[in-house]
Amino acid sequence: QVQLVESGGGLVQTGGSLRLSCAASGRFFSINAMGWYRQAPGKQRDLVATITGAGSTNYADSVKGRFTISRDNAKNTVYLQMNSLKPEDTAVYYCYARVIVAAGTWDYWGQGTQVTVSS
Repeated sequence: QVQLVESGGGLVQTGGSLRLSCAASGRFFSINAMGWYRQAPGKQRDLVATITGAGSTNYADSVKGRFTISRDNAKNTVYLQMNSLKPEDTAVYYCYARVIVAAGTWDYWGQGTQVTVSS
């Protein structure tokens, strides 16, 4: 069993910053990609940013230049530094990890953390 535990969400004013963290734990061999998705009320879950084990990153156009994804492979943790936040960034943010376990490769999700940006 693999668990992803997120932290760092909250309420911030427009232009402010937040840092999200997501730690993976459990029984697994390794983690391939990790990333963050978000879902606003009434909308689908969308990609925010992903990062491979080698450190290659991919960002949604809406967050490029404002958000930075990073990971600490020794801690099985992925981070999302969010700067210059806008009201439209308000959403539940979900951590994602593609994990190699004994039975194969599986995708896991965190429980979500709320980010609210006030105008």
